[in-house]
Amino acid sequence: MILVNTDYISGKNFEMLGLVKGSTIQSKNVGKDITQAFKTLVGGELRAYNEMMNDARALATKRMAEEAKELGADAIVNIRYSSSAIMQGAAEVIAYGTAVKFV
Repeated sequence: MILVNTDYISGKNFEMLGLVKGSTIQSKNVGKDITQAFKTLVGGELRAYNEMMNDARALATKRMAEEAKELGADAIVNIRYSSSAIMQGAAEVIAYGTAVKFV
């Protein structure tokens, strides 16, 4: 499966199959949440949350690709990501794009 954030793939002609998406809501455990709260007092990167968001993007991407495979897609073009806070320490990540089949 080819995944791109452009609306084309060089050298490929394709037909659009439709919108595909994948999402997840992730949170950190209470222990990590407390240590990250203390980190905000002194500043710096919140590594635990960075890891959480990376994991969430990867899972959302995987779910999007699985949905595209069910449609018989060869690729997903014009991929975008969005995230939003659901509550303290929890975030939703959604990945979406257009599933395409090569002709």
